[in-house]
Amino acid sequence: MKTYIKRTLILTFAVLLFASCNQQQKNKDPLQTPSRVEIKAIDGNYSFYINGELFELKGVGGGGNLAMLHNAGGNSIRTWSSNNGEQLLDTAYKYNIMVAMGLGMGQELHNFDYNDTAAVGKQYRRNIAAVEKYKNHPNLLCWVIGNELNLSPNRGTPVNPKVYDAVKDIVDYIHFKDPNHPTTTAFAGVGKEPIQVALEHCPNLDFISLQVYGSLIRMTDMVRAAEITKPFAITEYGPIGHWEMPRTEWGREIEETSAAKASGLYDRIQKAIVSDPTGLCLGGYAFLWGQKQERTPTWYGMFLKSGEATAIVDELTRYWTGEYPENRAPKVDSLRLDSKNAVDNIYVISGVPCVAKVFASDPNGDLLDFQWVISKEVVERSQGGAREKEPESITLEKLSDIDGELKFIPPGEKGGYRLFCYVFDGKNKVGTANVPFYVE
Repeated sequence: MKTYIKRTLILTFAVLLFASCNQQQKNKDPLQTPSRVEIKAIDGNYSFYINGELFELKGVGGGGNLAMLHNAGGNSIRTWSSNNGEQLLDTAYKYNIMVAMGLGMGQELHNFDYNDTAAVGKQYRRNIAAVEKYKNHPNLLCWVIGNELNLSPNRGTPVNPKVYDAVKDIVDYIHFKDPNHPTTTAFAGVGKEPIQVALEHCPNLDFISLQVYGSLIRMTDMVRAAEITKPFAITEYGPIGHWEMPRTEWGREIEETSAAKASGLYDRIQKAIVSDPTGLCLGGYAFLWGQKQERTPTWYGMFLKSGEATAIVDELTRYWTGEYPENRAPKVDSLRLDSKNAVDNIYVISGVPCVAKVFASDPNGDLLDFQWVISKEVVERSQGGAREKEPESITLEKLSDIDGELKFIPPGEKGGYRLFCYVFDGKNKVGTANVPFYVE
């Protein structure tokens, strides 16, 4: 009898324990169940794997409009800090998008002192708190520890190696407390020496991140010259950078039209990422899924402030899905002022009428609306992607404005200006072009 009662109690306990465990599993918060992210080489080609399944990285920098990113075929975003991380990760969960979470670190370029142990310690504590807060979210892909820390305030002078000791401390913490997510740090360019110094001080980075723009076309050669053997992601790529473009005689950078940016970027993606012969490239993040002022308000962002998307979004959709979206952005090939291109160093005379002509078409045959803006040039040019104040617009004195041809009176004050043309299709797409000119 005692044996029977004992067995009954054991069986009852087992049933209750199973029910309790099953209920705990049901009650487990799906937003606190981490994904297991690995980097593996199959047949010599490195890729991300999430919970054992191949993850083909199709990313952008910036966290706005994730619904549109999902519809365009994108599957990942990267950030430059962990600010608003919870909201961003939860929205990413909704659209099945993975997040390369930035852990912000001070740059020597912007006067952060890595000999200041108190400041470095405060930075470390802030970042490990973010790791603890977000490490279990299922849409976390990896940790990007610092952005372009190799940029020095003194051009040509290497940064303090203690920069990478500070990175190592955070990497070590992550490897101990969060074995599910790989770590990286992002370099400006593909310099052999800064990458070697970083890996000497922080050899256990899981992969490295490289950031290039026009030079993306030479990615394979640069990687080989830098003797890179670790897998790498391209955590920023985009249009030809302002530092890579020609300048006017008065020192202002000449920006490509939106059509030139889009077609050039697609070609560089095909050569550097799709056809990567090294097997080391994990994919990349196009810059910028949003709007940003840097030299101009149109240089890097794929959208206007008002939300219209440019042709780069169309080309990324083609890259990610194999097809263009149904509605494509207007194609703006060139903008001329008094029959001159920007590279012709355009000087105008105050009070003497000028004529601007934009050459644009629409792939869908949509009726186009042309809007013109004149602004001053940037006063303080930012470094390393820091915030930059957008110049004020100037009242545009129009004489006529018909079908992409504008006749106007230039500003009366001597100096450098920029004429912008925005070409709208009425369906949330836009083409852009601008030309710098100097009023004598």
